Amino acid sequence: MDNILDQRREERAQHFKQLTECGRCKPMGRLLRKFWQPVALAEDVAAGGAIPLVIMGEELTLYRGESGALHLVGGRCAHRRTQLHTGWVVGEEIRCIYHGWQFDGKGACTSRPAEANTGMPRTAIPAYPVREYMGLVFAYLGEGAAPEFDLPRKLQLEREGTVIANGRERWDNNWFQQVENSLDAVHVSFVHMALKVGPFGQAVTDAIPELSYEETSAGIRQTARRSEKNVRVSDWTFPNNNHVTVPGLTPDDPWIDVFVWMVPNDELNTTRFMIYGQQPGASEEARARFRDYFAKYGKYDPAEHHDELFASREWKNPEDSFVGLTAAQDYLSIRGQARITAREDEILGRSDLGIVTLRKLFFRELELQEAGQPTKAWRSLHDGSPLPKQPGQEAAS
Repeated sequence: MDNILDQRREERAQHFKQLTECGRCKPMGRLLRKFWQPVALAEDVAAGGAIPLVIMGEELTLYRGESGALHLVGGRCAHRRTQLHTGWVVGEEIRCIYHGWQFDGKGACTSRPAEANTGMPRTAIPAYPVREYMGLVFAYLGEGAAPEFDLPRKLQLEREGTVIANGRERWDNNWFQQVENSLDAVHVSFVHMALKVGPFGQAVTDAIPELSYEETSAGIRQTARRSEKNVRVSDWTFPNNNHVTVPGLTPDDPWIDVFVWMVPNDELNTTRFMIYGQQPGASEEARARFRDYFAKYGKYDPAEHHDELFASREWKNPEDSFVGLTAAQDYLSIRGQARITAREDEILGRSDLGIVTLRKLFFRELELQEAGQPTKAWRSLHDGSPLPKQPGQEAAS
């Protein structure tokens, strides 16, 4: 009997493993590469500068040419495999520090100064299309021509009068746990009551919600009803972006649209990219408050405070009750699952409807892909309207 149970557990573990693997040769890795993904903050790459990246297990070099244009190529020189970002940007090309091999933005080798007139090698390093949008750098890492830049566009952010800020956090756990957290409305009633109850937690309350989920053209719309005047609505976009709204920095400030992407660096590490948009109609004082807040607190990363958070379970930044507090609360619960959680050992209940809905959707898309059939043609909702809310409503996490 024990052998049968062990075998079933191992089968479940292998089944769920499909959700966490992100390498190019893995089904999920191939699926994720069909979509534009944020890979960096635009502010992190100055003209003539280069930075190293690891996205979905692939080493990359993001550099900005002297014109200001961005280019994304492989992480290592084709010659002796040293990292390219340590070299020099020359015009719109990048030169390796080791022996001077030079590559253009399409990955072609254009110069081998120590090889005289022997010509250029037939091999090239990878190169991918990139696009800047609302302070983030997006890249398409898949095969063939890049799709239309549709799903990443957020019309709420493009409204006149919206003030934008960006964030980035590097978490030391698998990306899919953070995606699941987006579709877990019940966690808000507990997790965001921990450490300290900020304005977000006060708006949520600790009431247990009634849940409903609807597949949309873009992903999943989640509704969590705690009372007639407390209805949380969030829109999740396939495969790894969530849109929520949260209260402003003061009760009189406009609410804030938050868009969060969970991008796997590898199976054990994830980068969360955020775009925050203060909704139009803010006073100059509120706009200044928004900018000042993000300049001071917008780069908090809970993973950098792992030991302190898990040891003390205290919030030691009383002035920051928004980005840092919310991130720390989520980090304690998600990272507390282990770097890759053992889904085969879970005991799910009715309150996990969002998790079940999400997993079914991913397994459906993976099965279609592996069968050689078309996956869903996901399209942005593009209504440009804010998520439903009323004063005092909790609107998302």
